Amino acid sequence: MNSVTVRVPAKVNLQLAVGPLRDDGYHDLVNVFHAVSIFDEVTAVAETGMSVRVEGESADQVPEDGDNLAIQAAVALARHAGRSYGVSLAIRKAIPVAGGMAGGSADAAAALVACNELWGLGLPLEDLMEIASDLGSDVPFALLGGTAVGTGRGERLAPLEVGGTFHWVFALADGGLSTAKVYGECDRIRQEGGEPVGHPRAAEPLLAALRAGDARALGAELTNDLQPAALSLRGSLARTLQAGRAHGALGAIVSGSGPTCAFLAESEAHAETLAAALKTENVARDVLTAHGPVPGPTVVQGPPGRAQRIPLSHDESGQS
Repeated sequence: MNSVTVRVPAKVNLQLAVGPLRDDGYHDLVNVFHAVSIFDEVTAVAETGMSVRVEGESADQVPEDGDNLAIQAAVALARHAGRSYGVSLAIRKAIPVAGGMAGGSADAAAALVACNELWGLGLPLEDLMEIASDLGSDVPFALLGGTAVGTGRGERLAPLEVGGTFHWVFALADGGLSTAKVYGECDRIRQEGGEPVGHPRAAEPLLAALRAGDARALGAELTNDLQPAALSLRGSLARTLQAGRAHGALGAIVSGSGPTCAFLAESEAHAETLAAALKTENVARDVLTAHGPVPGPTVVQGPPGRAQRIPLSHDESGQS
């Protein structure tokens, strides 16, 4: 096999609970991850060295050197295999860059899956997960897909049963937000407030809403402890969130560290109506609709229009 293409979804955090700052500089988290139907594609081609090129959504903001997380993933996989492999990675972006939807982590997960297939390693998901956890907190979920609770730094995952499909609208902002800066602002706000920060826990009403497939109940339970920090750094997001609520969103939240805003809709038709209203309000650079949960990385082999899906080593439903 000379090339492998992998399609990988974005994520939205339905709950992001942030614990106190740890001695190692991280925070204990409870992250309810939810994969949605906005996809990047990563194509891996056998080469003698390691290289990456990026096209599509905000491609000029993505590094094409060793700082690229997809290349780091390929290097880590080759090191794990104990071989000197080469690969040329081509990334087609649709997931917002630095938008709180884990686009870089998704590309790293796709690179792991693509190179595992390209190099004929046959490593199981468990091995890829181990490599992923060293690359970044969101990379393991990007490998899993579906819906899951992440704990620790977010890398310890427990898949969740979901009773239906949820429909989303995403308002994309101009520019990105640095995850490190958002966490730093969160710590600053908390320190100024002087209130103790407890150990994060998954919200049972939110998990129950997911199991029941109840969009209205889920919308009422969406929470993000990083949202005040994101709003502090990008005040215009408050207007975006308010516009979504005013046009009937069941829930409105900053996705992850932002600045993408996520709105839960009642149905696919409602999502389209809400997206059109947000475009009219001119509160975002662009507006996208999506649904979730969706599976994690999908290997697609063959010429365009005649693609063949190659099953991964985990259940393609995103559950394990």
